[in-house]
This record gives sequence, structure tokens and C-alpha cells, in this order.
Amino acid sequence: MEENPANPLISIIIVNFNGLRFLDACLSSICHQSYKLYEIIFVDNGSSDGSVDLVRKRYPAAIILETGKNLGFAGGTNTGIRRSTGEFILTLNNDTILDSHFLEEIKKPMQDDLHVGMCGSKILLPDGRINSTAICIFRSGAAWDRGMGELDSGQYDSAEEIFGPSAGAALYRRSMLDEVGLLDEDFFLFMEDVDLAFRARLAGWKCMYVPSAKVVHTFGGTTGKVSDLPVYYGSRNLLWYVIKNYPVKMLLLSSPWIMGRSCAEIPYYILKRKGVAILRAKFDSFKGFYRMIKKRKLIKRKIPVNEINKWILPVNFSRKH
Repeated sequence: MEENPANPLISIIIVNFNGLRFLDACLSSICHQSYKLYEIIFVDNGSSDGSVDLVRKRYPAAIILETGKNLGFAGGTNTGIRRSTGEFILTLNNDTILDSHFLEEIKKPMQDDLHVGMCGSKILLPDGRINSTAICIFRSGAAWDRGMGELDSGQYDSAEEIFGPSAGAALYRRSMLDEVGLLDEDFFLFMEDVDLAFRARLAGWKCMYVPSAKVVHTFGGTTGKVSDLPVYYGSRNLLWYVIKNYPVKMLLLSSPWIMGRSCAEIPYYILKRKGVAILRAKFDSFKGFYRMIKKRKLIKRKIPVNEINKWILPVNFSRKH
């Protein structure tokens, strides 16, 4: 597809699973955007709460895709991307509200530089604290949302290059996705954006942070902040993305920290009464190692290891989700 740099079409992909209570606010914020060249692709993962009926009735311009079952964020998003026609792809959580100039702002770095394949936004919590301004990667494999929980006082108001964006409100260039592939559907939920950002980085694509593109996110609105889902998928998928993406030398040098963090999670979550979820996550992560190793061979590695090393921060045992 030939890009139109002046007026790119933005395909907005919203994956929904029983998120009825959030949809009006989310979709209304899209309809009030200053930039009007967009299409809305609403992917419903088998909801039973009337979500599809609401969208069909109140937002007739939206393209509705009903999967009939829960494909997770990765599978649902990929379903929408395959149906989309835009040069740029915006992945958007269903429990978000966009600033009226969001689309106009977030597309600018991609228009200015063809090497930019991803753009991250300033994602805020409803109380004004920060949800995410970038994905940061630590030597232990932990992936952290930069600024998470901090009061937004302008400390992240500079446009700059970052490792990768949170897919809760991220813009991707279609030509980049054509090269490196879509979200890994084996991940189902959580860390799929970390994996995609890593693959894109290895292939030589850049990511820019756009602080003027603001969005409010009801963090955990759909999955729940303290449910078993983030514990299971977050822990399982962290090990998967590391095995799949880390360059060999980095993987070997980081292995003590990766293993230490992975082991430390077990008693931590047992004390949090999430013992079943964390033990199942560890068991399933090891079961999937061979599959991830096979996927390593498909990843395009165009840049020197040092270019990746500069994004790996000192050890941190916190979690992204």
C-alpha cells in the first residue's frame, strides 16, 4: 500500500469483551477528533452484555467484527488489523477516552520520519496520575510502564525516542507490521506489545513518544487490577518474550537476573493468594519454551546488539501489568 503522507487514513482497532459500560465514552471521544480521516473497527470477542447492539445502534459507521469467542487482545487486534485499510494502525483499549486532538498529534512523527514505525502516547489514569508514557525493559526481563502511578507534573512532556509504546493507545505503521508481523497470538493477553516492540526494534524501526497525544485509561477496567489474569499471562508471557527476542549474548548475561526474578515471583504471589495462578504460569511458560525458540528463527535482526543494549535498564523487579 502506498502511503499518503499528508492525509493518512488511521484504522482504529478496539477489542471488546463485555466492556459495555466503557464504550459510549470511548467511541464518542473518537467521533469528536479534530482529525477526521479514520475508520473504526470494533472487534467483539464474544461479549454477552449487549456491547455489539450498542455500537451498531449508536455508531453505525463502525465496522463490527464478531469473533464468536474470546481471542484475547492479541487475536482480537490482529483480526481487526487484517480487516483494516489504513496506512497507520491505532490499537486502543475499550476503556479509554481520547483527547480531541489525539489522532492529529500522534501521527506527526510517522509523517516526519519514515523510519518511525511506532508512536506512544501519554496515557493517564482518571485521577490524573500517569498510567504509561513508554515501555521500559529491564535486565531481569521485567517490562515497566514509565511513570506508572506518578502525578503528572510535566516530567514526561518532552517528545523523544522510546523503546516501545503501550498498545493500550499506540500507533503502528502498516509497512512495519507487514515486515515484522502482527501481535503474537500465543500471548493472548499482556506483554504482546512488549514482544512486538522488541521485534520492531530488532528490525531497525524507531519509536517516538508523543506527549501531546493524551488519553485517559481506566486501568484494569476490563481485566481487573487484582484478578488472576494479569498474574498468569503477565508472568508466563514475560518469560516467552525474553526467550523469543533477547539476542543470545544478552540472554546469557541476563539469565541470573531473569531466573532470580522468575523464582522470586512465586512466594510473592503465594503470599498475595495468587499461588495457583503463578504456579500455572510458570508451568505453562516452560511448556512453551520450545515454541518460542522456534519463533526466534523468524525474527528479523538487522541492527547491532549494542543498539538494543542501550534500551536495557539496570535490574528492576517490578512488573508492567
